[in-house]
Amino acid sequence: MNQRKQLARRWGTPLGAAVAAAVVTMAVNPVLGASASPQGHPRPRAAKNVIFINGDGMAAAQREAARLHLAGLDGQLGMDRLAASGQLTTSPHDPKAVVTDSAAAATAWATGRKTYNGAISVDVDGKPLATLGQQAKAAGKSTGLVTTAQVTDASPAAFFSNTANRKAQDEIARQYIEVSRPDVILGGGEDWWLPKGTPGAFPDQPAEDPSEGSQGTKGDLITKAKSAGYQYVSSRGQLAKARNGKLLGLFSNEEMFQQRPEGQGDVYDPVVDLATMTSKALGNLSHNRKGFFLLVEEEGVDEFAHENNGTRMLQALGQLERAVAVARAYVATHPDTLLVVTGDHECGGLTVEENDANDESGTGISAEDGPFTIKGSNKTFTLDWTTSGHTGVDVPVTASGPLAAQFSGKHPNTFVHTVLQQILAPRR
Repeated sequence: MNQRKQLARRWGTPLGAAVAAAVVTMAVNPVLGASASPQGHPRPRAAKNVIFINGDGMAAAQREAARLHLAGLDGQLGMDRLAASGQLTTSPHDPKAVVTDSAAAATAWATGRKTYNGAISVDVDGKPLATLGQQAKAAGKSTGLVTTAQVTDASPAAFFSNTANRKAQDEIARQYIEVSRPDVILGGGEDWWLPKGTPGAFPDQPAEDPSEGSQGTKGDLITKAKSAGYQYVSSRGQLAKARNGKLLGLFSNEEMFQQRPEGQGDVYDPVVDLATMTSKALGNLSHNRKGFFLLVEEEGVDEFAHENNGTRMLQALGQLERAVAVARAYVATHPDTLLVVTGDHECGGLTVEENDANDESGTGISAEDGPFTIKGSNKTFTLDWTTSGHTGVDVPVTASGPLAAQFSGKHPNTFVHTVLQQILAPRR
């Protein structure tokens, strides 16, 4: 009995047969992904779910560095195996800037409108905009967010809240619980959920960063979340045991790592890794027959690029790849799911170079970094940084599943909203 028949018998339904075909397609040609038939022709499917993955600060150079380091000279990242690919421009509508921050970039995704840096899903006049997270809820879908940043940081916040200032993270947390109500919230940032002087699972002023500590102004939002029906977890073990349903997991005071220059207390060792959080979120959200929207974010790419720390940035990219693998496995058996992987902007002005002692470009911010190993080879490469801030270059976008082909070509970052709302917005 061939593999397709075995899988079809296991699921025992017409849907099972379709899923089996998708699995065989992935096994035969992983480049095609679950959205393609064995002959390589797209199969139209009704779209129900969206998994949107953000490598914060990740553009083409970051993806190429990860490819060399993790997959080798002739290798390919999972995020680059998706069937469709294109480019997104990232400029904001800011009177003082031409290069975006994460807030304006995520607002463009979540609302389809460009705005000023620091804005969380409000327009240039500060007026709230409808978000994809809110629209998905109105359509009866489950929603969730997973990040190694604070769960209230700019990228997830733009999909589930509205505020004129991204720094108001306690207000963003309040809106999560009282207004937008994502079903799954997993990541860092416990400090914003508790009043000053009220440490939670993670102590105030920890040795690794004495500046961290509870600082919320909206009361005990963890207790409020529990009253609203959320299970609360703060460790890997608790997350593993959490039952299906509304889930809040906070696994650090602030970000789930320590972002510093190399050798100066820099640590990338999250209490729970991004892939595990992604898997748990998918397990919870997939019980809704109307579908779901899940935002997944690896923040370490951006934060360590700000520090020009190539070693930790590559670690974070490796964890992002593992989360993408979880998402691809889900799509392989759920062909009604659109998977999108991109970055909100580039960080660090990064280039990938040969190791050449005669080509050192400078010191400090413009210093070269490395060398870094190339998997399966005795060769190495150098990373060269030109800034500790963001740049305005395009970011790659790759996608598979229903509507993925629409991402081919070059588009403004608001085009993400154009595509995703076709799945997430309520039917009229």
